[in-house]
Amino acid sequence: MTIKVLIADDQAMVRAGFAALLNAQEDIEVVGDAPDGVVAVTETSRLRPDVVLMDVRMPTMDGLEASKRILSAPEERRPRVLMLTTFDVDDYVYEALRMGASGFLLKDAPPGDLIAAVRVVAAGDALLAPSVTRRLIEECFKARPALRRSSRLDVLTPREEEVLRLIARGLSNPEIAAALFVSEQTVKTHVGKVFAKLELRDRAQAVVCAYETGLVTAGDPREQ
Repeated sequence: MTIKVLIADDQAMVRAGFAALLNAQEDIEVVGDAPDGVVAVTETSRLRPDVVLMDVRMPTMDGLEASKRILSAPEERRPRVLMLTTFDVDDYVYEALRMGASGFLLKDAPPGDLIAAVRVVAAGDALLAPSVTRRLIEECFKARPALRRSSRLDVLTPREEEVLRLIARGLSNPEIAAALFVSEQTVKTHVGKVFAKLELRDRAQAVVCAYETGLVTAGDPREQ
């Protein structure tokens, strides 16, 4: 299956470079681009890409607001959003993950990382760069007091709560299956129920949720 990608960045050279790199892959097709957030929202609705590469800081409408609008679409029309940033610890990126963006990538990352990121995000069964993503989220929580377990988690069964904890540790579906001695299909079922009950869109959003509900504590060595 071909992964359809839309690139949103205010720098024309960045858009052209990313498009050339991704179009050279047999399983990826760049279907459009956008110089700002307003055009990104419009083109995403028109072109229906599978993945949107979204620069955080753009004129007219920034990537955060554009992502919010794109991710508010009905599920069947909602693409995965991969944030592009210059900084590895970025409050804007954290907010994007909180809203349901699938992950983030540094704009100076090696070409192979960009290609792999698009494929991982499109598949949706693993967290992109789990150690980096968790570090960004933990940095945003370190200055806060430890959170008590939220009643929001009461809708989960003990097994579903365990699955959410493992997602927060950055484990993929196959890794969770191995840890729990169950089939990968069983894990997919549990993940689907966790997402539905907690109204989550993506694994990165699930990681944020695990921290915000007190299921996982920043800096806790037991969660490494």
